[in-house]
Amino acid sequence: MSVWFVVLIVLLAIGAAPVLAEGLRKPMTRARQAKAPGQLAHLPGGTTHYQWFGPNEAPVAICIHGLSTPSYVFAATTRSLVSQGYRVLTYDLYGRGYSARVGGPQDRAFFLKQLNELLTQQDVTGPLLVLGFSMGGQIAAAFAAEDDRVDRLILVASAGLGPVETTGQTTLWTAPVIGDWLTRVLGGITLRRELVDHKSLATVIPDLEDRQAAETRMRGFLPALLSSRRHFLSYSSRPDHEQVARVQIPVLAIWGAADPVIPRSSIGALAELNPSARHVEIRKAGHNLLQSHPTDVGAAIHEFLSTI
Repeated sequence: MSVWFVVLIVLLAIGAAPVLAEGLRKPMTRARQAKAPGQLAHLPGGTTHYQWFGPNEAPVAICIHGLSTPSYVFAATTRSLVSQGYRVLTYDLYGRGYSARVGGPQDRAFFLKQLNELLTQQDVTGPLLVLGFSMGGQIAAAFAAEDDRVDRLILVASAGLGPVETTGQTTLWTAPVIGDWLTRVLGGITLRRELVDHKSLATVIPDLEDRQAAETRMRGFLPALLSSRRHFLSYSSRPDHEQVARVQIPVLAIWGAADPVIPRSSIGALAELNPSARHVEIRKAGHNLLQSHPTDVGAAIHEFLSTI
């Protein structure tokens, strides 16, 4: 066997690895979606899994989750908002949870299209309280900047306000071609290791990390994360926050003082863009403060809603 033949075989194996790895993951089938809690909305852009909590006649609050953890992350948040008189809508972004795996760049327009189609399908009118967690905060700010139905905005460990990372591992994982290969072949392993290394003291969903790890074994999940990182998280939300400030939407920003994901400079950035925004920093809380500090988050939200 010639050396060149061996090299060819190795190159073919390397090239086929992403396709094989993704193909071995579990597909999001209709049968699997049928077992989801809540309901499915068959939108023009794709099937979206959603849930309603609270009485039908109450004002509406919309909760938007982050990059990698689906809408179940709001288990405590929904109870808190319902107790404060809201009807709460949660949903899974495309590529996550029980929602469809949809192609195309996951940019600002992509996320707003899904949300707008869901609200239209559900006949939702204003006024609206919008709460976004992590990347969901970036989506929430974009939505509030464009939709005059929003009369309150709550950001929890929001993305889009810190410096965009352009060096080291971040560039490698999001780079053309090599980023696709790394994400599909090694992305699941890497994320599962990070879940072990940064295991939180979740008080709401004790098996949170196991559920997050299960997501990495679903087809379309890792490519969705890569697309969001490339086309959405890589851009600043400064124009959206400036617009929110101009139209004077009351804003509450909740931060984890020990958050390893969202830089502390985000607090100052939002204060500069929107001086009227309120800030609550929860001591010893990391990025997953919705799970580790639900009482503190709920108290901050309650105070905000009761004083505006």
